[in-house]
Amino acid sequence: MTGATGYVGRAVVRELQVHGHEPILSRQRLSEPFGPIDADAVVHLAGAARVRESFEDPLHYYAVNVAGTLNLLKALEGQRFLLASTAAVYRPSDVPLTEDSALEPSSPYAATKAAAEGLVAWAARSGRIGATTLRLFNIAGGGDTDTTRVITRAVAVAAGTVDGMEVYGDGTAVRDFVHVRDVASAFVTALEACSVGESAVYNVGATPASVRDVLDAVAEVSGRAVDVTWRPAHPGEVRRQRADVSRLRALGWEPSHSALTDIVKDQWLASAPAPGRGPSR
Repeated sequence: MTGATGYVGRAVVRELQVHGHEPILSRQRLSEPFGPIDADAVVHLAGAARVRESFEDPLHYYAVNVAGTLNLLKALEGQRFLLASTAAVYRPSDVPLTEDSALEPSSPYAATKAAAEGLVAWAARSGRIGATTLRLFNIAGGGDTDTTRVITRAVAVAAGTVDGMEVYGDGTAVRDFVHVRDVASAFVTALEACSVGESAVYNVGATPASVRDVLDAVAEVSGRAVDVTWRPAHPGEVRRQRADVSRLRALGWEPSHSALTDIVKDQWLASAPAPGRGPSR
């Protein structure tokens, strides 16, 4: 398993253990060739994942996310392989995105994920592995520390650990949020459905909500106003991004922690200076 010590990785490790699996943590750099991997399956979560940074150094992103995935695949024969991808591979759409929706990566980061998806799908088609790609939407909760994410940032502002946040546009842009524990559950569900020689893709999302919905939920949960600086919308900003998760649900997966208020409460309790409601400003 790669990326096991990261935000999503820690949750996936716990969920695998709960379901009787024994995760083996890889500590090798993706840039280095791998020897034969003695495991029934590989869950590949490691990678470079900063959108803005990817524009500054696209070659690094291709080296890590594409060449690194290739290094792993070369070491496999007859195993299952799960790839963590992103909803950013999709072309923007006003209707819920299915796994068959058109792809149109808008950043080097998203382009590298789309390329990695192709690698694992073709490897599965050759019979070398079984491949499953999970396209993750906006992950939140569980004590996330990445304050570039909207829920994490808003909670951190309410907690007083960061100074304010900028919102581009009028706050009506909608994103699909999912709790990290439900993401972990999706990986286990997908792993148990994966077979050698087959390839599948699943969306992992749960709760569409606008930025204003997030700000309201954080204020309600924390009892504190969120200090926001409003900026003009970025040209070409995606107005709505929602996941159709019927394919994953058909495997028996159901999000149980991803109501917006539940995500915000969980993040607040994990990151606030003291548990519970803070004083109003």
